[in-house]
Amino acid sequence: MKRPRLLAAAMAVPLFGAISAVAVPVASAQPALSGPATEFTVLAKDTQSIGTVQQAVKAAGGTVLETNTAVGLIKASAPATGFTERVSANRAVFGAAKAQVIGSLPKNGKKAKKDNVEKEGRGAAASKKAAANKAVGMDPLDDQLWGLKSVRSDLSRTKQPGSKQVKVGVIDTGIDGTHPDIAPNFDAADSRNFVKDIPFDVNGVEVDGPCEFRGCVDPVNHDDGGHGTHVAGTIAAAANGFGVSGVAPNVSLVNIRAGQDSGYFFLQPTVDALTYAGDAGIDVVNMSFYTDPWLYNCTANPADTPAEQAEQRTIIEATQRALNYAHRKGVTMVVALGNEHTDLGAPLPDTTSPDYPANTTHPRTIDNTSCLNLPVEGNHTIGVGAFGPSQAKADYSNYGTEQISVSAPGGYFRDGFGTPWFRTVENEILSTYPKNVGVAEGNIDAAGNLTPAGVAAGVQKATAADGRVGYYQWLQGTSMATPHAVGVSALIISQYGKKSHGEFGMDPDKVQRVLEGTASEIACPVPRTVDYLDEGRDATFTATCQGDPSFNGFYGHGAVDAYAAVTRGSQYLK
Repeated sequence: MKRPRLLAAAMAVPLFGAISAVAVPVASAQPALSGPATEFTVLAKDTQSIGTVQQAVKAAGGTVLETNTAVGLIKASAPATGFTERVSANRAVFGAAKAQVIGSLPKNGKKAKKDNVEKEGRGAAASKKAAANKAVGMDPLDDQLWGLKSVRSDLSRTKQPGSKQVKVGVIDTGIDGTHPDIAPNFDAADSRNFVKDIPFDVNGVEVDGPCEFRGCVDPVNHDDGGHGTHVAGTIAAAANGFGVSGVAPNVSLVNIRAGQDSGYFFLQPTVDALTYAGDAGIDVVNMSFYTDPWLYNCTANPADTPAEQAEQRTIIEATQRALNYAHRKGVTMVVALGNEHTDLGAPLPDTTSPDYPANTTHPRTIDNTSCLNLPVEGNHTIGVGAFGPSQAKADYSNYGTEQISVSAPGGYFRDGFGTPWFRTVENEILSTYPKNVGVAEGNIDAAGNLTPAGVAAGVQKATAADGRVGYYQWLQGTSMATPHAVGVSALIISQYGKKSHGEFGMDPDKVQRVLEGTASEIACPVPRTVDYLDEGRDATFTATCQGDPSFNGFYGHGAVDAYAAVTRGSQYLK
């Protein structure tokens, strides 16, 4: 899962629920309001009391900016201090959480640094040039995509390459809809951007940096993080005789942006993205993130202040409502297990939360019964772990029988210790790369040529006869495993989905049964406890695999298998 470089915009969300106008009195003794204008998320106790909560926001000194009636989540603006206490006193309010200061000014500081798991191999020796693969339905760079072959997409596409009527939502940092491998399958009409760039946080530390577009809202075919475009390419890059192809090369890609350029995913945009997916008829969504600012949302962690505890309870409740809503609407939700090399059933202490704004973290002991890593530990999710080319569990990948469903190729830079494979970018996952991100990262120059840094990182450039140019980069993470599973899910829906009430789709629980049932079983290693000391990792990476070949903590039900899914998945639908 990317904590990539990876909005809380005052963007109108369609109202789908009824609004009540009955007000509930608030407490008479109210704290004073002070501080700069700040965005808050306020959650109603239930969706029937949304109107009451909107009135409570106004009575507490706030302004309603946006309402998601499917979940009962309201975005509001109010002074930084005093508002949460005022609005939470209303009995119709479940909870309130501070989102961000509006219009904070820059001070001396550096951009927020995110998890670098995905770019661990940058600076390794450049990849070798690939010869064109002339097999029908394959693209010139596909022979470098060991993950594509691992899930047997090269075989499955001879029977089921995917249907355009199957819509795959990528809830991420955006999708470069102009990339030559993405454009043929990109659905701009259904794509939405639920975020607004945040130049700096309240402490003046750079977050997304200067806005690239007026109003700080990027177009729906733009990606300034690169993460979402990489994910999208693995799912459904077109088999068009150019560049790379995806696991499901004929399905439709929909950008449902909920992530900042910098890689933060905040509550309101993620909830909006999930409920939109349900309302827009999206069949499957890729969710390679966790919801900031808490790695684990705990109901009452003693290390947190009462306000922080209330914030986390609000995140848990709102996220669960959104997941339930999307599931009811027929959305299959596939989620990255995470890159913290942790058994999610026995979480390690958290020293990274809250990760926003900068310099607010504090150590916390995590109680597994009352703390959730969201969305992967939420309702109706399919959790995906990562392995490398040798099928060894990737050192960074989270694991454990409590949350894993399946495993998939995610890349493992340090795979193959003692062999020439060790510490080579070819152990990672090659996929689509936005030119604008490559330029910003110094891998592509203004003229579109690869720089020495880009060559050293294995970045590749493809040029078509008609002048189209595409770029590709290597990354690793459970973020890269998840789109392999999403692609297989999209093929399952393409193969077994049916029309109901005029819309094509498939029950998410049935999709999960086929995905898990047709996965290729992988047994625990012998010995079951694996350390990564030879690979240069410390003892915190040591992991023990529990379970049997049919289901275990390293691989779940097994490695996703596109060919098995489309040729013998019907037996799991009886």
